[in-house]
Amino acid sequence: MTSVQTTPAHTLSPAVAEQGQLPAGFPTVLDSNLAWIGADFKNAENYTYQLTDADITEIDDAVKHFKSLDLKGSQVTRDTFPLRALGAILDGVSAEIYEGRGFGLIRGLDAKKYSTEDLTLIYLGVQSYVADQRGRQDAKGNMLVHVIQDQTNQVAANHHRHSNKAITFHTDEDGDVIGWLTRGQAAEGGSSVIASAYAIYNLLALEHPELISALASPFTFSIPKVERRPAIFYHEGRLIVNFGRTPLIGSKAHPRDQKLPLPTNEQLKALDLVEEIAHRVELRIMTQPGDIHFINNMAVLHRRDAFTNDGTQSQFGRRHLVRVRCRDSRRGWSIPKDLEAAWDNAFSIDVRRGESWNLEPKSELYFPLRKNPN
Repeated sequence: MTSVQTTPAHTLSPAVAEQGQLPAGFPTVLDSNLAWIGADFKNAENYTYQLTDADITEIDDAVKHFKSLDLKGSQVTRDTFPLRALGAILDGVSAEIYEGRGFGLIRGLDAKKYSTEDLTLIYLGVQSYVADQRGRQDAKGNMLVHVIQDQTNQVAANHHRHSNKAITFHTDEDGDVIGWLTRGQAAEGGSSVIASAYAIYNLLALEHPELISALASPFTFSIPKVERRPAIFYHEGRLIVNFGRTPLIGSKAHPRDQKLPLPTNEQLKALDLVEEIAHRVELRIMTQPGDIHFINNMAVLHRRDAFTNDGTQSQFGRRHLVRVRCRDSRRGWSIPKDLEAAWDNAFSIDVRRGESWNLEPKSELYFPLRKNPN
């Protein structure tokens, strides 16, 4: 993987004073490797690490070593899943996610070669070198979330996680880094699509700085809990973005309490323009079974294209991603005060909160959909 090159997003003119006023402390331009546009990555090799035969051998040896320790899968760490050579490369992926382009793809695992248990162990082993702390993803302590079509009821069929419809750009509610293991691929569509929040910010600052003020003003989020806070922060020299349209507006799966205030007209205009710009600068990533990809959840927005599964019972012919939310103890960014509670709920070491590890999709009884937008 190569370093990102300077792009138009890096060099936008800072002359925005005549067009409006930015919020206090917010910069006129973000000069950062995180400010890229999709056209910068026409060649997927620039963000993909292709595993070698030696890497696969090292991974297989690590699986055997971990199993010999007779530990639980939740105990996969850099120490218990040794990847001495590949680990150094994965550390570079971690650096890219936090300080470089903000995303990366690891390719070369043959998903059909491994049992579900072994493939999950490999996923967690790789993840532990990219970002070593794993987060709880809901109040039930689910550590692995299965993103797969489910039409067994109306809530699931309309939920981001289980619909086959396209969804809008958003971030997840917490976690520095989001990882996905692709276990199955749709017959048509279903691309993972990402966009740099830094590039979006730069274009907004150039064209509509007043809308950055709207995004930095308090919104009323309705899920997973009701709270008043901004959608974007400039915190200790970094832009941090955390929002989704569902918690702000509601959806079929998440009807909004009508007593709660909706975003103002200016805030709605800002959300619409963020979506429009995100589509202009987006990068579409087609993953295949065995792929593992990561994004910086504080600096990169993501969405999904609509998709159609192949109609068979093959586990590889239907779109199936397994998600983790994680944070690296060495590289983790300082979190704004308004987001601290969410990060603490996900990552604090508290045995009373518990953890649940489901290797396969389960019903809403195990995954409380109405309380979680993603």
